[in-house]
Amino acid sequence: MVKACIFDLDGVIVDTAKYHYLAWKKLADELGINFTEKDNERLKGVSRKQSLEIILELGNLKLDEKEKERLAEKKNNWYVEYISRMEKSEILPGVEEFVNKLRENNIKIAIASASKNTRTILERLGLEKKFDVIIDGTMIDKAKPNPEIFLKAAECLKVQPGECIVFEDAVAGIESAKRAGMKVIGVGDPSILIDADAVIQNFEGLDLHFICTL
Repeated sequence: MVKACIFDLDGVIVDTAKYHYLAWKKLADELGINFTEKDNERLKGVSRKQSLEIILELGNLKLDEKEKERLAEKKNNWYVEYISRMEKSEILPGVEEFVNKLRENNIKIAIASASKNTRTILERLGLEKKFDVIIDGTMIDKAKPNPEIFLKAAECLKVQPGECIVFEDAVAGIESAKRAGMKVIGVGDPSILIDADAVIQNFEGLDLHFICTL
């Protein structure tokens, strides 16, 4: 029986991926590293530190930890500048209606995102109070695909992992949820999200019967 739904944030609730890409692209350009939208797919669902390591790897660039911290902070400042201008209209299609449907049917809901800016984004979208639990990057030690973030969300919701369905747009996130013992619905391209239990394009028209049949 489904007792809880856990949502990733970026690419599921709102398309912040484009802002991450713009900020990482700006940093890569400064470093003289060629960074494309295809490369950006590797960054989805992973931490800021891991994302920087991937970009440095692309440029075959080795830096000390202090410089890496400075660059990660620089990227984040650009990203925060972008998201500070976000509007409610940027919520992805059908999300708010589906979340309201879950609440009406007493299904618990949580956000589980590696982003340390999760609360800022939810506040900008007017969604913060819609979720029973918010787990963000400041509350975990291990990034996806480690299952820590989803297990923590289940614990805070007071439900068992097997009673949860996760909505994810990233391969690393799907692996994380699977390792946590949860069912996963991918949001996006089925040819990429092949390990999900089901894949949807967006939340428009999604009903509870569909998720309960998984």
